[in-house]
Amino acid sequence: MMKVIRNDKRPIWQQLLDQAIHNITSGIWAPGELLIPTRELAHMVGVSRSTIQIVYEELLSRGYTVTSRRGGTRVSNWRQVTESTKEIITDGPLPPSLPLLNSAVDQLHDWFRGKEQREVDIDFSPHEPYLDGQFQKNWRQSLLHASAEMDLSSWAYGNPYGFTPLREEIQRYLSLERGIHIQTNQILLTSGAQHSIDLIAQALLADGNTVSVEDPGFPSAWMAMKYRRMNVVPVPVDEYGLVVEHIHPQSKLIFATPSHQCAVGVVMSEPRRQQLLHKAAQEKFWIIEDDYDSEFRYRGEPLPTLFSQASNNTLYLMSFSKMIAPGIRISAIVGSVESIAQLAKVQELTYRHLPIMDQLTLTHFIKNGHFMRHMRRVRNVYRRRHEAMTKAIMASGLGERFTLSGVETGLHMLLEAEESYDEENVTKLALQQGIRIYPLGPYCLESKRKGWVLGFAKVDETSIEQGIYRLAELIL
Repeated sequence: MMKVIRNDKRPIWQQLLDQAIHNITSGIWAPGELLIPTRELAHMVGVSRSTIQIVYEELLSRGYTVTSRRGGTRVSNWRQVTESTKEIITDGPLPPSLPLLNSAVDQLHDWFRGKEQREVDIDFSPHEPYLDGQFQKNWRQSLLHASAEMDLSSWAYGNPYGFTPLREEIQRYLSLERGIHIQTNQILLTSGAQHSIDLIAQALLADGNTVSVEDPGFPSAWMAMKYRRMNVVPVPVDEYGLVVEHIHPQSKLIFATPSHQCAVGVVMSEPRRQQLLHKAAQEKFWIIEDDYDSEFRYRGEPLPTLFSQASNNTLYLMSFSKMIAPGIRISAIVGSVESIAQLAKVQELTYRHLPIMDQLTLTHFIKNGHFMRHMRRVRNVYRRRHEAMTKAIMASGLGERFTLSGVETGLHMLLEAEESYDEENVTKLALQQGIRIYPLGPYCLESKRKGWVLGFAKVDETSIEQGIYRLAELIL
């Protein structure tokens, strides 16, 4: 018999429904059993008939009962189905084996943070920019303004290209700072470089296509391409950048970091750039130009982009992860109208659009001058830290024992060793002494080059000097 518990916080109908379900699932009410008519049961329990009707309707809608005009409401035979299911299935389906995914994620972790996840005194991370309280204050201000100014229409499904006012701000910035003159329909917003590469693979390439990547180079690029079933082939890098003559003849796409080579840090020479652009035009392949940290240049102005010289062949990637903070997760792909339209279709189908609040906040952050002030501030910080790093490397003797490169631009430089050098052992020794350095190995596909990619953005000048001298004591 069902009853109402007066001190129970649940609604009366919910109490009675839970009791009825218990009676059915425990077998107290057997399959086919006729339920008491609603009027009679209401009188027995001491509630209104409408309450019992709600309970019966819920039982029916959940499949616990069946009803007919003449036969009344009866317990369904659901129990026979569930019992037979229990006999067949004891565990859920197992996820498929994805060795390529697992190995790629392991490689990504190794490259990004190192094999040992331990706290250190000094971390020469090449992945993260400098952040301070001023940035946080300004970002919070933009977030509050964006939240206050948005209306209900902002919460609807958005434009797969990205929030138009934000693309307009990016358009102006690229025109003034990078010499890239485009329309807003040539800009697609994404949530980072890997998202951008994944979209490009889906929209502009086919399974099994050959893509050429720098070696050493950006691991996320080739991992994303491999996972999309591309045939990834390495192209060596020398002191002038990507060696164009070694590009695979069947390549449909080239991934390059010409303004500051990811890992080695060299700047692609002008003759090499022209050679690459000529080959792309002649052989009809795409160039992905990842311009991840060229804004931070210590000798003159940022170099002209490949995109500004060959916009039909080139897909230009920019990201606020290095310029502001990785947590923002907003990047952009710039390309021809046709290629961006194709990418937007895939975006609409698979991702729909980026979170609107992040886009509104970044729009306000740029529009109200916070972004350019932030850039001026961090450029000064990076210039001091870059100088501290190069001086410490030379003064400590590391510059005589190893080759220093990649010092003109960006937030990292390479301290290169001979190919026979045991970079892994030195990396472990440094870690034991509280210093995290990043070996060149995880950046390599086939290359045997050795050394360490050293970032300085998040390390103050005093710690840079201490870390470099402690590193020198270990290996000299």
